[in-house]
Amino acid sequence: MVFGAGAIGGVIAGFLHRAECEVVGIARGAHLAAIRDHGLSVRTPEGALTVQLPVVAMPREIRWRDDDVVMLAMKSQDTRAALEELATVAPPSVVVVCAQNGVANERAALRCFATTLGMCVICPATHLAPGVVEAESSPCPGILDVGRYPSGSDSTVEEVAFALRAATFDSRAVPDVMRWKHAKLLVNLGNAVEAICGPRSASGELVGRVREEGEAVLRAAGIEWASLEEDAARRGDRLSIRPVDGRMRGGGSSWQSLTRGAGTIEADYLNGEIVLLGRLHGIPTPANALLQSIARRMAHERARPGAMREDEVLAAITRAG
Repeated sequence: MVFGAGAIGGVIAGFLHRAECEVVGIARGAHLAAIRDHGLSVRTPEGALTVQLPVVAMPREIRWRDDDVVMLAMKSQDTRAALEELATVAPPSVVVVCAQNGVANERAALRCFATTLGMCVICPATHLAPGVVEAESSPCPGILDVGRYPSGSDSTVEEVAFALRAATFDSRAVPDVMRWKHAKLLVNLGNAVEAICGPRSASGELVGRVREEGEAVLRAAGIEWASLEEDAARRGDRLSIRPVDGRMRGGGSSWQSLTRGAGTIEADYLNGEIVLLGRLHGIPTPANALLQSIARRMAHERARPGAMREDEVLAAITRAG
């Protein structure tokens, strides 16, 4: 079961279905209606394929089995509501896999389901139109490493990784998945920068500022993360991002939330995670705090991405400090 068949969830569900895995998607609104009426269109650099993905609106529409696997692929701000729905109908024995950015989802899932896995997702994907997802990397659509939460690996983890490899993802069972997810969290601190200032700011001074704060906070909290060198070695040349329908990828998940006018954004669980840890351990995080606030306001107002210049945000951080 892929709960949240958007960019990441839709790509994973589509490729699993193509690999003849038994998979059901859970989607909402116009996206659900489009998949039911026309199938899920998965667009890649090689072209489009239409997947007749079985899809439902809510977990209670599924006939659950004790050995089902549920992949959570919604944004972190939607996890709590999803778990409340899931826990009322799914057997407690199901395996829950958190295929999400941030590091708070696994702890929330473990309250309800004993077998909770973390997944470190490195998968360039886009969802902007109902019924359509794009996988911008080919032939390998993404790196999806999996491990037990809080740590460890077992036969269940190996089985999940095997199924993902059969669907052409690069997936490994790792005993320290949260160490990798904290490294991904540091990368994802730039998501708000990209959403607020536009993709050209994704490697500028502001991204450096939020990462410096993030590293300082993780250090103070005694949390380990995979190094930049380890991350680069894991990625290697496995992903090859190319145009889909003649267009290069517009932006990441937060940029897409603003572009779709979703009304919410995941900054509270990315930059906000650093702000929370900073407050707990007495480490100032002015850059992350301001980006969290701006991103939340822009999402609420349904502002378009790129509404502010990087120098404007940097000046505001200086004034706030």
